[in-house]
Amino acid sequence: MPQSNLYDEEPPRDVVKRAEFLRREISKHNYYYYVLDAPVISDAEYDRMMRELVDIETKFPSLVTPDSPTQRVGAPPQEALGTHKHRQPMLSLANAFSEKELRAFDARVKRILGIDGDRSLEYVAELKIDGLAVSLTYENGVFAVGATRGDGYRGENITANLRTIYSIPLNINLSPEKKKAIAPQFSVPRVVEVRGEVFMLHDEFRRINEERAERGEPTFANPRNAAAGSVRQLDPNVTARRRLDMFCYGIGYVEDGGWSTHYEVLSALKGWKFKINPNITFCENIEGVLDFCREWGEKRDSLDYDIDGVVVKVNSLEQQERLGYVARSPRWAIAYKYPALQATTVIRYILVSVGRTGALTPVAIMDPVEVGGVTVSRATLHNEDEIRRKDVRVGDTVVIQRAGDVIPEVVEVVKEKRDGDEEEFTMPEKCPVCGGEVEKPDGEAVARCVNIACPARLRESIRHFASRGAMNIDGMGPSLVDRLADAKLVSDPGDLYFLKQEDLQRLARMGEKSASNIISAIERSKDTTLARLIYGLGIRHVGERTAQVLAQHFGTLDKVENASVDELASVPDVGPVAAESIAKFFAQEQNKRVLAKIREAGVRTEPVEAPREVPQFAEKTFVFTGGLESMTREEAEDLVASLGGKASSSVSRSTDYVVAGERPGSKLARARELGVTVLSEKEFLEMVGRE
Repeated sequence: MPQSNLYDEEPPRDVVKRAEFLRREISKHNYYYYVLDAPVISDAEYDRMMRELVDIETKFPSLVTPDSPTQRVGAPPQEALGTHKHRQPMLSLANAFSEKELRAFDARVKRILGIDGDRSLEYVAELKIDGLAVSLTYENGVFAVGATRGDGYRGENITANLRTIYSIPLNINLSPEKKKAIAPQFSVPRVVEVRGEVFMLHDEFRRINEERAERGEPTFANPRNAAAGSVRQLDPNVTARRRLDMFCYGIGYVEDGGWSTHYEVLSALKGWKFKINPNITFCENIEGVLDFCREWGEKRDSLDYDIDGVVVKVNSLEQQERLGYVARSPRWAIAYKYPALQATTVIRYILVSVGRTGALTPVAIMDPVEVGGVTVSRATLHNEDEIRRKDVRVGDTVVIQRAGDVIPEVVEVVKEKRDGDEEEFTMPEKCPVCGGEVEKPDGEAVARCVNIACPARLRESIRHFASRGAMNIDGMGPSLVDRLADAKLVSDPGDLYFLKQEDLQRLARMGEKSASNIISAIERSKDTTLARLIYGLGIRHVGERTAQVLAQHFGTLDKVENASVDELASVPDVGPVAAESIAKFFAQEQNKRVLAKIREAGVRTEPVEAPREVPQFAEKTFVFTGGLESMTREEAEDLVASLGGKASSSVSRSTDYVVAGERPGSKLARARELGVTVLSEKEFLEMVGRE
């Protein structure tokens, strides 16, 4: 059996130099991409360099360094988050809620410093990011420890999770050329604690909540909660999938800093390639601070991340030292807080919307109220479990919250205002759009319409049906699906097989040749496998692997369609939850009509033979990464299943083999880290007897 190829001898000098070069280049391009948002090379070129570095470090483990770009993802899950003592406490800030209180802060600081009230005092004003404060400790320029604020003195050690955030540099040592070009006070100290705020963009917040809702998991209330929950995961791979970001705003402990102002500190951080918020301003006096606060109070909704105020800091570090601290906050800084984006209103009724995946979401229709300068009359209630938890009723007075362009939500009920006329809400048993059955498995929060032809989920159903892993209809992308639905040419996936070329040519941006190609692709898709067809139906809890198992066990679509829940549940890798979902799907009259259309159109699936077990494949789990020359990944996974093995999409300790093709991804590094046997495509083909 193929074994790992690790060299024990010292790596050649040219290899050492090459690894150093690749680390520098990849780190530089991470900075261009994730901090400056200005990539200068293609993704393919970046991937090529990363693959080369992974290969070198795999062959010569002694070359792996803590600041290598390969160390950003793939750390094993932790049993618990440890603690870290901050060298300098991370204290909180006092708050100001009005311009009057900001002027009082200015007067107080001047009095302590002995500055005449008419003289100006320099400040730096920064947007207050609504995220999670963290501290990054660098030793000799290398990222060593990352921690949360905690109680200000000790925080949770989240180093492995913070390494997954690409805007955090793993090494801040400057190149010789850079050192010559900058002032000495910007050189990297032996030890420095960099302070900043981890946050999540609104688009990423929506993406994660959509995925969690699809899986029946509770959604996050706001981007801050999502960011905080993400960096405190025990498994760094979970953090890595959530695309967090970070703005740095200052320094805690430092050895021999050499700066005289806070603005110089920010310039040093920027020179060390940290991401600094672009909306920071130097203010000659408190009037400049007030102007900045007013400006961003009006513009805060234009940002793609949340802020809840402005942080105001005395610019001079010498003056900061003289001002010192009081209790748990510095005298030289204050947080000007914007009014909360909350308001109180009354729920008049609750309607249920149906999303593109069939998810039913209750929405509160309320008396219009202004929140953060915008009038709102609708707020999401997420799901029935959330309604029960908050005890929301029609007629209730509620507090609603809006953050940026995130959909407003009901935060809490003002129960003191109830008069007894409020009505409890019950989720409908039928889909409000199509009248189809609604499914809500035990243990899941989200109810769904299971009708594949439901108008609310039409576009998603057709996209999935035509996707590469399903019926593989070339050219049937999201844009074309939208145009077909808008023109009312399709009402369910079965209608695709009754489209005519002249129908397509009537669509905008569709010529004769393109229309002909689409019709040909649809015709080709009629010859398919049973597994692809089952997967294409979009049955809840039925992925590609489960579809393959069902096809092998039952052999024909008729047998799957007529199987009882018990028969389905007895199939290996199906289970009771998926069995219930499959049985309910095939029992729906609307779905039966779609299947009748597909059969009428002449879609053909070859009978499936039972897998022939090959000893080296029996009960073995394979993961494929990168492109294969001899077959598609789906074909390779089907081949493994036909020989008695299993195909998985993720690498774990239970994985037996990882097959690495061209341009393998992070799964290869994970496999090597866990000691999983890695096969080339040639070695895999030898195992299956095709070489």
